[in-house]
Amino acid sequence: MPTIPPEPTFCVPPPRRTGGHLLFLDFDGVLHPESVYLLHKRGPILLNASGHRLFEHCILLEQVLEPYPDVRIVLSTSWVRRYRGSIRRVSRRLTPGLQARVVGATYHSAMDREEFAAAPRGMQVWSDVLRRKPDAWLALDDDWLHWPAWCRDCLVRTDPILGISEPSVLDELKTKLERVHKAIGGERWVQE
Repeated sequence: MPTIPPEPTFCVPPPRRTGGHLLFLDFDGVLHPESVYLLHKRGPILLNASGHRLFEHCILLEQVLEPYPDVRIVLSTSWVRRYRGSIRRVSRRLTPGLQARVVGATYHSAMDREEFAAAPRGMQVWSDVLRRKPDAWLALDDDWLHWPAWCRDCLVRTDPILGISEPSVLDELKTKLERVHKAIGGERWVQE
């Protein structure tokens, strides 16, 4: 079994809530194709992805999470950093049902921006796991390189173009959600 580091690498205030069950959610390559670019005065747009639109899989994710009303979302997307740590501003792009689940982000405005950006996504998520101390967690991300070995079972690697709509990805997500739910005997996922 790999050695797990004891401390997070990013210094931030403690979260408002700890414990429960969390879904770490990236946007690009998960809810829409990964080819998103931020254009001056136009905002984010998809390039080279005809037939697709931004946030096209939000309703699908909402449907998949419906049997698990206590799963909370932590945004693990670079969008939070681009929008200066504004979780509210970034989550407005999600459906109301997904917005209601958002409890935070892996990036916090009190963090050193460059240090955070230089860390691999898996370490960003792992650092947040250490902060929030969830009972169980999953991550949806198309970035799978440099994820720590001890986190890979919690990662659902998405297709960079089809995101969570790719059939094998969708099956894996459903299977892992069900496995976590059964492991706790159907109890509430988040302790209020």
